[in-house]
Amino acid sequence: MNNYDTLEIRSADERAADLSATLPAQITRAKTAPGLKVLLGDVDAESITDVAALSRLPVLRKSELGKAQAARPPLGGLTTRPAAGFAHIFQSPGPIYEPGGIEPDWWRIGRFLHACGIGTGDIIHNCFSYHLTPAGMIFESGARAVGAAVLPAGTGQTELQVQAAADIGTTAYAGTPDYLKIILDKADEMGAALSITKAAVGGGALFPSLRQEYAERGITCLQNYAAADLGNIAYESAAMEGMIVDEGVIVEIVTPGTGTPVAPGEVGEVVVTTLNADYPLIRFATGDLSAVMEGQSPCGRTNMRIRGWMGRADQTTKIKGMFVRPEQVADFVAQNEAITKARIIATREGEKDVMTVQVEANGGNRDSFESSVVQFLRMKGRVEVLAPGSLPNDGKVIDDQRLYD
Repeated sequence: MNNYDTLEIRSADERAADLSATLPAQITRAKTAPGLKVLLGDVDAESITDVAALSRLPVLRKSELGKAQAARPPLGGLTTRPAAGFAHIFQSPGPIYEPGGIEPDWWRIGRFLHACGIGTGDIIHNCFSYHLTPAGMIFESGARAVGAAVLPAGTGQTELQVQAAADIGTTAYAGTPDYLKIILDKADEMGAALSITKAAVGGGALFPSLRQEYAERGITCLQNYAAADLGNIAYESAAMEGMIVDEGVIVEIVTPGTGTPVAPGEVGEVVVTTLNADYPLIRFATGDLSAVMEGQSPCGRTNMRIRGWMGRADQTTKIKGMFVRPEQVADFVAQNEAITKARIIATREGEKDVMTVQVEANGGNRDSFESSVVQFLRMKGRVEVLAPGSLPNDGKVIDDQRLYD
């Protein structure tokens, strides 16, 4: 394997030793940001030396970013330098504002591009947006890190995209998975020969059929998982077995609506702690679902792998006119010692909403469970008691089975 750096091939002991030094320093740094200091409280940074200790800290949710930014505009007191100290300020839907730096590979995308085989001699056709949102600049920063040139194409004007790709001889594509097909189909229509043989995609689902179509055209397509607030989180290598966690973040998988880690292999919400010194988000809940994969990637990279994006964790659903949230389900489970797992199912019977609460339990009493449902979910529901291991491992705690069409 032609690794990007030695961080990718550390042993488990080396990785743990590095984390024991890096994590307390990052917690200390985060506490210099007034908004994060409030969130972290009086935690002793020196005691947070591993992921187990980290998991005891509170979770920061996306919704809290907006509230913090409204209270302390524009960046919510969540950064270690003022807004004017950054090279860029971006706006994402919400609106949520994110800082951006021009320091080398600030978002750590170079590691992913290197895994795609992109480097010196390549020209990247960058179709991520440069308008307000950071995706275009994120990938441009990564291109600089690996020595590739960039055509800052953005989106739209497909005929001009094809002409530019043909005239310049772009060799790699960066953008959403499906937009590359639009460019390729337009090139076929125009009779233009393109030189793209590598694709680094993100921001949407890469379906196997689409990846296969690109492969048949001679294009190797790999995907990554990133966020405007966090930069690169995980990425594919040529092995294409799950996604390898980036070396600049710590990833936990927790029960949706909580900060409690799930058992290895269980589907849960992705929570990320970034080691970015300027924007040190601690236990940031992405709202995405994934699961940890066992073992090590065949490509030789040694960091933890996840299964990629598996849906959204925010499953808040209105039943009988009232919202039911994952946090309520988590509280219901936590307060019933016999229950190990629960799932809410919303259905319709006779034009009325019906709530069924399925629980995996060792013992316990159905009547007490039903009383607890009313207490924590604020409405009555049927309770079905199941044996441990009966519920699917898909991360769902609220399953809305009602048909809306």
